[in-house]
Amino acid sequence: MFDYTVETTRGMDEAVDHLTEVLKEEQFGVLWTFDIKDKLQEKGLDFNQEYRVLEVCNPKEAQKVLSENQMAGYFLPCKIVVYEDEGNTKIGMPKPTSLISMVNDDKLKTIAKDIEERLMACMDKAV
Repeated sequence: MFDYTVETTRGMDEAVDHLTEVLKEEQFGVLWTFDIKDKLQEKGLDFNQEYRVLEVCNPKEAQKVLSENQMAGYFLPCKIVVYEDEGNTKIGMPKPTSLISMVNDDKLKTIAKDIEERLMACMDKAV
C-alpha cells in the first residue's frame, strides 16, 4: 500500500490541533494547512466534505534528504491529510518509502523509512 491511514474519534478541528502538537514532539512542524473545502467553496464550487492537507517538515531531515539527492525535493514537504469520511475523521499520508522508491537511491530509502515510522507513530498517537 502506498498510504497509511488511521481513524480517530476526534472531530476535525481537534484532530488537526492534536496532530500538530504530536508532530512537534518529533520536531516536525506544520508549514501550512490547506483547507480544500473552504478553497473550493470560495471558488464557487459545491464541495461540502471537510478535507485538510497539512504540509509537514522536519528541517534537519529535509536537509539530509536534499543533500543526498535533490530530486527527493519533489516529494517535500511531507503531506498528511485529515478528512471526514461518512461521519468519521481520518488521518492519512502517502508513505515516504513509496514515494522515495521512485528515485531509486538506497540511502534515501533508509532515511525515508525512518521518517515514515516517526510520522506513523505520530498519527497513531494523535488518534
